[in-house]
Amino acid sequence: MSTAPTAPMTLDVSGTPKVPFARLVSVELRKIYDTRAGRWLLGAIVLITAAIMTIFFFAADQPERTFGNFIGISATPQGFLLPVLGILLVTSEWSQRTAMVTFALEPSRTKVIGAKTVAALIFGVAAFAAALVVAAVCTMLGGADGGFDDVETKLFVLFLALQLLTILQGLAYGLILLNTPAAIVTFFVLPIASSIVFSLVSALEDLAPWLDLSTAQAPLFNSFGGSGLSGEEYAQLATTSLIWIVLPFVLGWIRVLRAEVK
Repeated sequence: MSTAPTAPMTLDVSGTPKVPFARLVSVELRKIYDTRAGRWLLGAIVLITAAIMTIFFFAADQPERTFGNFIGISATPQGFLLPVLGILLVTSEWSQRTAMVTFALEPSRTKVIGAKTVAALIFGVAAFAAALVVAAVCTMLGGADGGFDDVETKLFVLFLALQLLTILQGLAYGLILLNTPAAIVTFFVLPIASSIVFSLVSALEDLAPWLDLSTAQAPLFNSFGGSGLSGEEYAQLATTSLIWIVLPFVLGWIRVLRAEVK
């Protein structure tokens, strides 16, 4: 007696609630500090920032112990280490093959990338806020006359934006390369190589502020206690950020959307 073939069983997931974006962000925040590399990097950011401020506190003369100077020197360790945090947030899942689990639980890669981006920026804001607190304490203990007189809200907002853009640059290289060592080396070597080329080739000197990110950012580091940035310097900073940060980030986003998870 023959039996009719049975249709394959299907699972209807149309009624399954989607994972809220806020929950994805909270998961990505937890991923930053629940790995050994993440914990060491967070500890390094805190300790190095505090150490540099302490060294400056004892090395600088009393009139130089101003709030703006303390914030300015905190930018160096944070500018170097926070982007690495963004790189690890992206590449660690691909090197440890946990991306397969992530995309199985949340098939929308765009939402996952968006959650990683928001989580990295939240840590960037938190690190900047912590630097503000430490700088304020050092300024009060430093005893400089008018230690807070160089505080300009516009400059600090722009400085925070620069820190966040640097984190996005790290995320961009992580998204493009999906490999931790390659992304970290590219992040540090490529901008340095660009600056060397523009500084050695005299014919490119006029183009450097428009094409080299470090050259365009230099006026910002020198603006504390000064008159701020000019309109042309804002345009140069925006142009180089578009070339070095926004465009690589978009290309990396597209790369992840098309990458095969192994």
